[in-house]
Amino acid sequence: MVLNSDSAEAFIRANTSLVSPPHVPEIRLHLADEAHDLWKKTEEELAEIGLPPPFWAFAWAGGQGLARHILDHPALLAGKRVLDFASGSGLVAIAACIAGADEVIAADIDPFARAACALNGAENSVDFAFTGEDPIGTDDGWDMVLAGDVFYDRELAARLAPWFSALRLRGAEVLVGDPGRSYLPKDRLDALAVYEVPVSRALEDSEIKRTTVWRFA
Repeated sequence: MVLNSDSAEAFIRANTSLVSPPHVPEIRLHLADEAHDLWKKTEEELAEIGLPPPFWAFAWAGGQGLARHILDHPALLAGKRVLDFASGSGLVAIAACIAGADEVIAADIDPFARAACALNGAENSVDFAFTGEDPIGTDDGWDMVLAGDVFYDRELAARLAPWFSALRLRGAEVLVGDPGRSYLPKDRLDALAVYEVPVSRALEDSEIKRTTVWRFA
């Protein structure tokens, strides 16, 4: 399979349906109907080009909780330049646009996330930039950095915590949506809100994930 924007969009359209995540029903996304089917198909069809699992195909609990929070508190983002880290489907980036952010940049190293963000942004009539570069350790002067469900991996968490702390010390707001992942650095965080987010048992260990929106202190 030769990966380009057309082939990525065709794959997404063929393997997802337009649905609204249960905790953010005002947003519509191209999401997988059956998690394991798409996961298996992606591994089979894309292994030769070494693409990662399709995190872009699911509305993870941390992202849903964070998107709900910024939609319900648009003043947090009004007029701000925002980075949505590990954007995946673009759910949080879309919510940031709807909430009134002045500029939104979605960042994700998965090539399919670029196509997913483009399709989902268009479906929700919003426009935001996308970068496939890894922004960890960089600072482009964002006013706010949003990260949904990113503390699931020890090595990634070890890179994220000092970066987020440095951004916070510089003056940026850093908000994290997390449903209790193992490597969340709670000692550096202040809780802002808690949500009960419906999720799929194919992805999680329960049908409801208690999800907290945190601010790096």
